[in-house]
Amino acid sequence: MTATSETEAPAPAGSPRRPWYSSVAPRVFWPSALIILAFVIATVVAPDAMNDAISAIQETVIGTFSWYYMLLVSLFVVFSLWIGLSHYGDIKLGPDEDEPEFPLKSWFAMLFAAGMGIGLVFWGVAEPLNHYAGLPNRATGITQDEEGAQGALVQTFLHWGLHPWAIYVVVGVAVAYVIHRKKRPVSIRYALEPLIGKRVHGWLGDVIDIAAVVGTLFGVATSLGFGVIQIGAGLDFLDVVSDPGNLIYVVLIGGITALALFSVVTGVKRGIKWLSNINMVLAGVLLVAVLVLGPTLFIFKDLVQSIGDYLQNLLRMSFNTTAYEGADGNEWQGWWTTFYWGWWISWAPFVGVFIARISRGRTVREFVAGVLLVPTAVTTLWFTVFGGTALYRELFGEGGLVGTDENGAATVDTEASLFGMLDGLPGGTLLSIGALILIVLFFVTSSDSGSLVVDMLASGGDPEPPKWSRVFWCLLGGAVAVALLLAGGLDAIKIVAILIALPFSVVMIGMCVAIWKEFRIERRAMVRMQRQLQRERLTEHVTNSLIDEGLVDPGDKSGGSNGESVAKS
Repeated sequence: MTATSETEAPAPAGSPRRPWYSSVAPRVFWPSALIILAFVIATVVAPDAMNDAISAIQETVIGTFSWYYMLLVSLFVVFSLWIGLSHYGDIKLGPDEDEPEFPLKSWFAMLFAAGMGIGLVFWGVAEPLNHYAGLPNRATGITQDEEGAQGALVQTFLHWGLHPWAIYVVVGVAVAYVIHRKKRPVSIRYALEPLIGKRVHGWLGDVIDIAAVVGTLFGVATSLGFGVIQIGAGLDFLDVVSDPGNLIYVVLIGGITALALFSVVTGVKRGIKWLSNINMVLAGVLLVAVLVLGPTLFIFKDLVQSIGDYLQNLLRMSFNTTAYEGADGNEWQGWWTTFYWGWWISWAPFVGVFIARISRGRTVREFVAGVLLVPTAVTTLWFTVFGGTALYRELFGEGGLVGTDENGAATVDTEASLFGMLDGLPGGTLLSIGALILIVLFFVTSSDSGSLVVDMLASGGDPEPPKWSRVFWCLLGGAVAVALLLAGGLDAIKIVAILIALPFSVVMIGMCVAIWKEFRIERRAMVRMQRQLQRERLTEHVTNSLIDEGLVDPGDKSGGSNGESVAKS
């Protein structure tokens, strides 16, 4: 039983009331809060100095660790496929007699909702266009022509396909196994218990959970930062505000965080679930609308062709560290793959815990197949519809989404590219309003669900932490988003995501080793049970045969031992 659950037990009559702060895990909650608050205060007090510090770290970190991120995430894909396809796939995430907690359709829907966030809406048009335009440079050789458009879409598939979901598989399987099979609290530290033993209850376990809390909150703040920048661009496009700046962004974060507070206080079964369902419906409507109103035949052809190119080039792209491109290669990695892998890793505690929570009763094979394949299929369709429509417009239509600066270099309005693409379709203004509402709802959903997961981790694994601490983490997430915007906007958001992922990537390596150790033990126990069951069945069969032949009296209890002797021989 966690400390939180103990404090929430009804107190005996006349006993003194426990203080409000007793519901938290103090060695995780307070250090995490202090680290994040220190960052926020320093950034608000001295934004220029923080921006300079972040920029100074960027080149060293990306130049030093980009190869590490590329190799590690690719190994996560291999590891995920291995545990899913091997005999370990038969292991159930819960007691053997458990059936899946959620029907298959609902489970898939929630997986989709977990992966379909602000980032997907933000980059759906912007990323393929940026690759096509050669931004920040052409380190990967993608050119601004028909072949380059295909390469731009395939490169986007890499960043949103199997690799990020393999990251979630590692954390999700590790957490689901310990909370459903081993009956541990909802906490990252217990996923490493097979590796570090009793130290999971000491300072090392605290450090693991602190890294998860800080990483998750910065990951959520990264998404919130993207979302509020795009909301500002949408309001500018609709002539609601003109040239939004930091003040508008701060006001937007404040207003939407207030909505998130209401949702997170009502809990998973009401506010969060309700918003997630609306997100699903609205995203589906927008997707179908663009598919029907856009170049429908081209999109279907492009989907099939791009999937083939993705599978054909997957191995090459997975290990492309742009080593021969020098400074251009480092810059490109910081804009794209290294940033993405860092962003996904910083999100991994949040998404992994959420997926683990909804996967009770699934086998490891079902888990891996569902988490890897379903979201990858959905994101592939999403980018083909939105990014493919934008690329079609640049190649065969009126263009205008990729411009040029005074030096003749290609430019893309990353924040407003979605609205520019929608404006070229029939009913573009209405579609833009719908997209803006979708972004706001994803903003709210990311903030409230992320805050709830962080609070669970900081409250010792309590699945229903108190409302005051939910509010605290929700407000702190908004504050971090504001701080990142003040420290340099989109560039600072990207760099911090890369930095925050470093410590938790080490935790994930430990998770892989812990999963391997636990699954070996689990598999041996399963084999022993299967052999014992086979022996019992064979004994029963032989005993029945002896009885049928009249060699053993049915009422003679020694018949069973005779049958067992024959069975063993």
